[in-house]
Amino acid sequence: MQQVTVRVPASTSNLGPGFDCYGVALSLSNNITVSRGKRGAVSGMARDVARKFFAATECKAFEFSCDIKGKIPIARGLGSSVTVRLGVLHALNKIARTNLTRHELFTLCAELEGHPDNSAPASFGGFTLARGLETQHFSVSSQLRFILLIPNFEIATNEARRLLPSKISRTDAVRNIANAAAIATAFATRDYEKLRGCFVDYLHQPFRKKLVPFLEDTIRSAETAGALGAFLSGSGSAICAITMRNPRKIAGAMMRASRQKDASIIITRSDNEGAQILKSEIKNQQSKIE
Repeated sequence: MQQVTVRVPASTSNLGPGFDCYGVALSLSNNITVSRGKRGAVSGMARDVARKFFAATECKAFEFSCDIKGKIPIARGLGSSVTVRLGVLHALNKIARTNLTRHELFTLCAELEGHPDNSAPASFGGFTLARGLETQHFSVSSQLRFILLIPNFEIATNEARRLLPSKISRTDAVRNIANAAAIATAFATRDYEKLRGCFVDYLHQPFRKKLVPFLEDTIRSAETAGALGAFLSGSGSAICAITMRNPRKIAGAMMRASRQKDASIIITRSDNEGAQILKSEIKNQQSKIE
């Protein structure tokens, strides 16, 4: 029996002004189980991951099945695709005994995703700053709560990216740089009160609100109720608020402001571990390097 189960956390990315480079891993996860041998259908995404893995490692390809279990909503800006890609990569690495490092697996995942903002926190845990494929990460205090308003509709990342302008003003660029720098400093020093007012963005949220028309009202309501700040999670449709106190009060304010009766709320913390192998059954396995 050659089977590996990997737990991969969800993630919230961008954090407003940290477009395509900031992310936080969340204590909400999917378990990806990969079994060597042809036992069932494998998604196109998992097959694409396998092709990249086998090409990168020069390992002889083998058939496998992939089972996904968890509660991460799909296409809501919470890194659900990363959990599949990263989970398959870690599992294949274990089964094939190719010994890629965590950073090498992150690199493959980020290349498959096309951007590193979800791949980094899912790989390393905590708050991450990805500068291309170079990363820094900091553990996040359990005092922080992440409140997720999850609307009952999906947004495709490609659709959300098509709304972005090709140019922005210098003033808006400077504002984003200042806010992004303040966020990184607050997480690095754990002086979380300094996060207040820093999640304002000028690069993507003003344009993506066409897809989430209640975004501004929900953010304003969360902050009025005491949140340190709130922002569109990734490309949406989820909205994330961060707080150190009264998360249920803030969650209620967000629900009322959104007027989304069929939306759901998740209150969670940060995950500081990143992807972890939960179970590994490898017997009589030999490395298949050509």
